[in-house]
Amino acid sequence: MGRGGKFKKNRGGGRGGGRGAANGDRATHRPYQTFPEVAKENEKFERYYNGMLDLPEEEKAEFWPALRRELPNSFRFCGSKGHALAVRKLLQKRYIPEITRITHDGLLVEAPKEVPWYPDSLAWWMTTPKNVVRKFPPFSAFQKFLVSETSVGNISRQEVVSMIPPLLMDLKPGMTVLDLCAAPGSKSAQLLEIVHRGEEARIRQVVRGIAADANGAAKAEEEQEDEAARLEADPSDDGRATGILIANDADYKRSHMLIHQLKRLSSPNMIVTNHDATMYPPIRIPNPEDPTKPKYLKFDRILADVPCSGDGTLRKNVNLWKDWTPGNALGLHLTQVRILVRALQMLKPGGRVVYSTCSMNPMENESVVAAAIDRCGGPEKIEIIDCSGQLPMLKRKPGLKKWQIMDKSGRVWNTWQEVDEYMKSGGEDGGPAVAPSRLVETMFPIQEGSDCYDLPLDRCMRVYAHQQDTGGFFITALHKKAEFKAKPEDVKKEVAKKPETAANGAATSTNGTPEAVEANGAAAPKRGLEEQAEEPEVKKRRVSQDETASPTEDAAAASEPEFAPVPDTAEAEAETKAEGASVDTPMADADAADTPKIEAAATDSRPNQPEKKKKQQGPYEEPFKYLSPENPVIQNVTEFYKISDRFPKDRYMVRNAMGEPAKSIYYTSALVRDILTLNEGRGVKFVHGGVKMFVKQDSPSADVCRWRIQSEGMPILHGYVGEDRVVVLRKKETLKKLLIEMFPKIANGEWARLDEIGERVRDLGLGCCVLRVEPEGDDEFFNETMALPLWKSFHSLNLMLPKEDRSAMLLRIFNDTTPLVNMGIKKDEKKEEGPVAVADAEVKAAESKEEDTVMGEDNAEVKGPAPTEKAPVEGEAVAAETTAA
Repeated sequence: MGRGGKFKKNRGGGRGGGRGAANGDRATHRPYQTFPEVAKENEKFERYYNGMLDLPEEEKAEFWPALRRELPNSFRFCGSKGHALAVRKLLQKRYIPEITRITHDGLLVEAPKEVPWYPDSLAWWMTTPKNVVRKFPPFSAFQKFLVSETSVGNISRQEVVSMIPPLLMDLKPGMTVLDLCAAPGSKSAQLLEIVHRGEEARIRQVVRGIAADANGAAKAEEEQEDEAARLEADPSDDGRATGILIANDADYKRSHMLIHQLKRLSSPNMIVTNHDATMYPPIRIPNPEDPTKPKYLKFDRILADVPCSGDGTLRKNVNLWKDWTPGNALGLHLTQVRILVRALQMLKPGGRVVYSTCSMNPMENESVVAAAIDRCGGPEKIEIIDCSGQLPMLKRKPGLKKWQIMDKSGRVWNTWQEVDEYMKSGGEDGGPAVAPSRLVETMFPIQEGSDCYDLPLDRCMRVYAHQQDTGGFFITALHKKAEFKAKPEDVKKEVAKKPETAANGAATSTNGTPEAVEANGAAAPKRGLEEQAEEPEVKKRRVSQDETASPTEDAAAASEPEFAPVPDTAEAEAETKAEGASVDTPMADADAADTPKIEAAATDSRPNQPEKKKKQQGPYEEPFKYLSPENPVIQNVTEFYKISDRFPKDRYMVRNAMGEPAKSIYYTSALVRDILTLNEGRGVKFVHGGVKMFVKQDSPSADVCRWRIQSEGMPILHGYVGEDRVVVLRKKETLKKLLIEMFPKIANGEWARLDEIGERVRDLGLGCCVLRVEPEGDDEFFNETMALPLWKSFHSLNLMLPKEDRSAMLLRIFNDTTPLVNMGIKKDEKKEEGPVAVADAEVKAAESKEEDTVMGEDNAEVKGPAPTEKAPVEGEAVAAETTAA
């Protein structure tokens, strides 16, 4: 979650970036101006939480000053565990000793510290203000490290408390997991790392043909790894991870932000979807028992980190001090309940849902948990898990069992009965009572006599700012004990009538322009200028702990589609209709029979009316088409790279309607393949899936494979490539030359400059190959095995990595900031060398080119957000170079 607070806009992420893009040219040309500091006080906010939070007086004296302090910087080391530990060592060994000697304003600076409860010390924080780290010269080396590693995805700027929910998922190898409200993806990245935990070690055992009990060295290596690294943890696919993460977001643009965040992990086990979380559609999977009958995916784990008012983010979203009103949470409660109920419907019996918000308000937290459990069959079906034994060093408070609700006027209510009696008794002047807008019964503690009256809500987890210098957060884990039929939502118990929404699902803003449907699927009601002066309009996107945004009020209108269970007798009919449903039509889940559907009242119910065809939401997405193992291109790459038979050949995929390789070939896991194939045309809106494995490349000879291995696919494939296409590098200085020099010459004996790999490169056939880096010696910063794509042409060699990756690796391994050198012929030598100089110019042009459109596989322009990731330089570079040759 989160779009602000990154050290620098990252190459593939989209979490950073300025606000100018959202405001057009106004932000670019606006003259510099200063803004008055926001007064960190709000009478209603302080009165509400002072009267409700069960904190001793001495803690309240710490609570409020903590909320007024600036939030510490925090970050997490990402990627595979081995690589993350290597980058962490760099921080500990190289940079922290330097930082501890820095003084600022006459005082020693506090160095970064590890977050004590985060596993393997992979999360860190520091109290030095960001502006000091960025601008104070002694911090320049540390700042370059942060920017460099963040740009290539090795460091994630993430608020500490937002790291908690994935750690409570108890996710194990082989499990299926869904992140319902995922963008921009920091928690999804954590989950994806866990999905692949131990995979590298398991594959090493398989590829090397080593049995753990037959080889002492392998057994010793295995024992150094965690449980997930043992082959028996996930053995069914030769050690490859068989689990899956489906990351979903309701906003199309934010789903692309999510893609760029997750693509850096190079996972073939990940899918991104674009759906309203309250009506997430069922996903069909193979049914081995009876292929003629449909079967639907039930998840082992689901994260519901829902849209919330975000009042736990006060420490960095300072505008909340002036913008906070009780209505911030009132409009979200029903949506949050619907998301949690839908999550529990899609969960396997025995599975776990983790529900979280960055709000301290019980109407978004404990009341949502209680209402969802009540709708899903009570404690006999859903159990609140006691997580007090997990993350033992994390300071926390138990969930509330009693709380109050403040309405928009600031009046506090203790029970629903008080509201009911007030309405019956009339107003204070004897006239009719004014309805406390948006209050519903499920916001209040469940009253005695209900099956859910004595729920152990104290098992929920609350984290406050003063406990360990963080933001505020709420987390609870729910265990599904058995299947259930969800009760219909009782919307009649709401006090005030819900405002109507426009028929097209869009709200009208103050300037009369249509606004997008909100992330939760509802549209904001129309309001006049006078009303808006009292009730600020809500920001049309989710707010989360690691996002910088100021939520206002009424974040969800109460006119959203309701849940309604599908009758058993209608399952077959609903399934038939689902086959032809549009992308936004909820479909019947034949397993659970609990799929949400839109109430008929929201549409024109007059008989014999022609059905209005819904306009497709978002731009067109190219279809996913899988290639046969007998496809000539697949046979060609298999033969050229001598790919082992142990590597599956039935999981290659392209993204174009023709189903033939045009520009790129992707690779996915078996389950991702089955899901993308079986759900084609069924209304499930898939936005992304798979890893780009091969990219089409001009080649200088018919004998050279025209498909080179893409850098993001190299970690998956390299262990299965035959030795004929592998170059082994062991010396540190040789790697440094390849990183600094682009297109080093190898013709006319210049191959000798490449030291240990010179002869091997000289004798190697043209085309793409694997550069396997196997460090020798005991250099603590050069001890990580890597596999990188290398391209050999007639006259030169090139390491196929983007500039950011080259520079980051130079800094990480060599502590070197030397500028990269293009060894191509300079422009002033263009006449002498001709096409080589042209190639060099084309390379430079490609490097500076920014893409403005998302391109489909067949080069058709797709209207949509401009990608935050630069067009890969490696493709254009090698094309120019090989053409010149």
